[in-house]
Parts: sequence; structure tokens; C-alpha cells
Amino acid sequence: MNVEISAGNRLVIRADLNVPVQDRKISDTTRIDRFARGIKPFLSSGAKITVLSHFGRPRGQRNMELSIAPVLSALKSALGQDVQFAKDCIGENAISTSQALGAGEVLLCENVRFHAGEEANDTGFAKELALLGDLYVNDAFSAAHRAHASTAAIAELLPAYAGPLMAEEINALSLALEIPKSPVIAVVGGAKVSSKIAVLKNLVCKVDSVIVGGGMANTFMLADGYPIGKSLAEPDQVETVHEIRDLAKKANCRILSPIDIVCAFKFMAHAPSRTFGLDKYPKNAMIFDAGVNSIEAFSREFAAAKTILWNGPLGVFEMEPFDMATVALARKAAELTRAGSLTSIAGGGDTVAALNLAGVADDFTYVSTAGGAFLEWLEGKELPAITSLRRAAEKYEKGNIQWH
Repeated sequence: MNVEISAGNRLVIRADLNVPVQDRKISDTTRIDRFARGIKPFLSSGAKITVLSHFGRPRGQRNMELSIAPVLSALKSALGQDVQFAKDCIGENAISTSQALGAGEVLLCENVRFHAGEEANDTGFAKELALLGDLYVNDAFSAAHRAHASTAAIAELLPAYAGPLMAEEINALSLALEIPKSPVIAVVGGAKVSSKIAVLKNLVCKVDSVIVGGGMANTFMLADGYPIGKSLAEPDQVETVHEIRDLAKKANCRILSPIDIVCAFKFMAHAPSRTFGLDKYPKNAMIFDAGVNSIEAFSREFAAAKTILWNGPLGVFEMEPFDMATVALARKAAELTRAGSLTSIAGGGDTVAALNLAGVADDFTYVSTAGGAFLEWLEGKELPAITSLRRAAEKYEKGNIQWH
């Protein structure tokens, strides 16, 4: 769903510039940098670009503490050019400023969520946004799971296209789940089984093996009758674990979990720790990571795989030395990717942080910065923004827009 851009095209582009900010300063510019890299070719072609994005959760109110203005400087730096700013995303000023843009110029509009019509997916609000351009480009995969005015309704009003980042995300995830090279392994970590039920149920029907790690693995251990002491677990999800195992068995998918565990008696960095087998776990300790034998076993699985899909850490990676399994396996996946024997796709906030900690984020085939949208894709859900783009493609494919 890409389009050839020429001089004079007025594009209204939905980006996700919802970046972390502390004391009005951006702490991570990854999303901004990626977005800027993708639209530079549009600017070189002479397009006039108006950028829409949300920022935080003002819940339809004009809360200046959640103004998108702090993003302006970082966007200018990433693009290497000036960027104009509109104090609202609708209204006479925003429209006239967007219309006055010259070829290759950019306008950033204020937070779309300052208006209740955004999250309500209100057609009237979308019509006002549509006045900012002649073509709509959705480049915000991380917001694709939201049926909002700037991600869904507007795509019904203008010729609509997937932007470079959106296309990149869809292609990467399709490579991992729809047309992967087998064997395919999914690494699913994190604290709670309850937050990943739909993900696990979908993945066991699509991949060859699932490695379960983090606090989730404790609940799997509990379901298998192993003691977990004071460790984080969800006893009320034991039946869910059995359901997931039954689904995996029917789909001929193996579920792998740690065979040894790293334990400590205090929840703190550098706490004295020991490694135990599953049946020798001390009752008053807490499980913080997978052990060396688990790392070796999982590394062998990685070496035999052709595709890895990774979401979630394998231990309490924020505290040394309990980052050992996550870092070691991330580096193993990166090594295999660099060697050309593995396609590695990763996503989710904690996952990105873990790969950065291991120093290998740039070595993976693709790392998604999307959060909820990435998870919902893993759950097998249809994302509203992508549905809207598909409908737009059907509507306009016979018109005078040149698709390629």
C-alpha cells in the first residue's frame, strides 16, 4: 500500500511520537529517529507534510503538561531541518499553516488526544483532520490497535496508504508468523501468564516451539507440581497453563521452560544467589532467572531454528546478575542472525530494553518499538488501523493513484 510521492503532494501523516519524557526532556528518541528516517525520501520528493500524533493520555482535555511541543526539537534534529508547529491539530490556524507549507517542509500539530473526538473515532473530528492534506499516510503501527479518528476514521475520507514504518512492521511480523522459515521458535517472557494468555494460545498453533521465561515460567512450574517458594506466580492460572499445553500438544508445538533456576532470598541487585534444579528449590527463596543449564539448552534450540520471535525477558533483567539468561540468549540470537542462519524478530518495551542492555538491538533482523499493537498482532487480532488501510486500498485501487 505504498504510493509514489511527487512535488506538491500534501500529506497528512499519522506518526507515533509518544516518546518517554522526564523533566520536559526526551529520554529515548528511537521512535522519532525511525519516523524521520522514513519520511526523508518524501521530503526529498518535494512533499508537504503535516504530522499528527498523540502524546500521553489527556483524555480529550487540553492538558498542556501533555503538549507534544517537547518533541519539536528532537524532530528537527532527526530530520536535519526546521519543523513548524501548530498549537492545535484542527481549526483555521492548523489548516492555513498546512496549506502554506512549501515543498519539502514539515508541520507538527499539537496532541490529537486534546480532543475527545480522537479516541471516540468521531467522523466529524476526522473530517477536520482531513483538511490538513490531500493524501493520508499512516506510519504509526504502534497505535494501529486503536480505532481512533487519526488512525481509522480519517482513512475513510482520503486516499490512504501505509507509511514506511507501518509497512516495515507488517512485513517483519508477517515474516515471523505468516510466511516464516521453519523451525520457528517463540520466546515469551514477562511477569504474568494472565497478560499473555491470548498470545500463547495463538503462538502454540503457529510455531514449532515456545520458550516460556520470566515470572510466567514460575506458574508453568507450579502447574507441573514443582515448588516455587516465595516466587512470583499466579496459582489461579494453573488451569490456563494446562489449556495452553493441551493446545500445544494438538498443534505439535513443544513448550520449553527452564530446567534450572537462579534463586535469591532478597529482591535486590547483586543479592547473593544460587542455582538449583527444579526439585531442589528452597522454600523461602525467590526465582529471579533461568540457570546455566537452561541457557545451554535454549541456545541449542536457537541454533537449530530458522526464525525466532521474541517478546519478554527471561528473568529480572533490570537487576544484575539476574539479567544473565536474557542477555546470553539475546547475544546468541544476534550471533546467529549476523551469521545469516536466523531471522530474528523482537518487540515490546521490556524486550527492546533487554536487547539494548545486551547491546544487540541493531543485530536483530527487526526490533519493533510497538507495545500493545505488537501484542495484539501476536494474539492474532485484526488491528483497526490496518483494516482501514485495506478498505482504502480496495476503494482507491482503480482510481488515478499510482500504487506499487
